[in-house]
Amino acid sequence: MASTFANFIDNLQEHGGLKGVDIANFTDVSSATVHRWKSGDYSPQPKTQLLLATLHYIVGRLDQYYNPSEVRIWLYQPHPQLEDRRAIDVIVHGDPKEVIAIIDRMDSEAYL
Repeated sequence: MASTFANFIDNLQEHGGLKGVDIANFTDVSSATVHRWKSGDYSPQPKTQLLLATLHYIVGRLDQYYNPSEVRIWLYQPHPQLEDRRAIDVIVHGDPKEVIAIIDRMDSEAYL
């Protein structure tokens, strides 16, 4: 299972433009812990596993529209459709379904 999360972290970095410190910040762990996950030495806690899986899914969807640096910006900028909240905050502290709904509208070309 550790290799799954190592792959998720690689994907978040490669396709989402996220840095290890970004992942550490929103999972509330140290950068060293993220490195241990990436090396397969340790696995994240179940709640963090769910968060990483959700982010992996969202980054995969955004990768269809944006390059990695744009994905990172998209996650970190305020969105009018999220009442000017940042998507990363909604994902981490709220309801990722709101963010996924925005991507669904992008897919249907109804992004306003």
